[in-house]
Amino acid sequence: MRIISGKHKGRRLIAPRHLPVRPTKDMAKEALFNILNNRYYFPDIKVLDLFSGTGNISFEFASRGVATVTAVDKELGCVNYIESISKELDLGIHAIKNDVFSFLAKSTIKYDVIFSDPFYDMEEAEFAKIPELIFDKDLLLEDGVLIIEHSKRTNLAQLPNFIEERKYGGSAFSFFGN
Repeated sequence: MRIISGKHKGRRLIAPRHLPVRPTKDMAKEALFNILNNRYYFPDIKVLDLFSGTGNISFEFASRGVATVTAVDKELGCVNYIESISKELDLGIHAIKNDVFSFLAKSTIKYDVIFSDPFYDMEEAEFAKIPELIFDKDLLLEDGVLIIEHSKRTNLAQLPNFIEERKYGGSAFSFFGN
């Protein structure tokens, strides 16, 4: 994986092979950040990266100047990797080892962007819990957005607060907002 833009533009990162992850492809990531770049001034926003895995999305936000990035994953190896790269590149990412659903149930902090990249084979009912918890707990700031990455075969359009879906290769991003 590589960082596409910002102070670490072009930097290649090699995640340990044993991590149970599927990093967002560069093409899809670049398209997503083109959308977000037109909507937000990155140094002014707060980001929550759920099911963060290798930290691919967190690293991209931090490289682009986002000062407050929180990455949540239940795998200790993923959290340790994010912490080590964050320290090495001086990104300031706050990595938390926790189950995403437990984290959301306890969270009270509001974010401009919440990005969620669960396993593609997650049950649709589990996918539905993500926006349900975020909107029930009011975790998005005004004009905030929840983005869920999923397989293009998964349809989340029926969920409350759905705005739109964008497909890139085998991946899709569903956008949710108030």
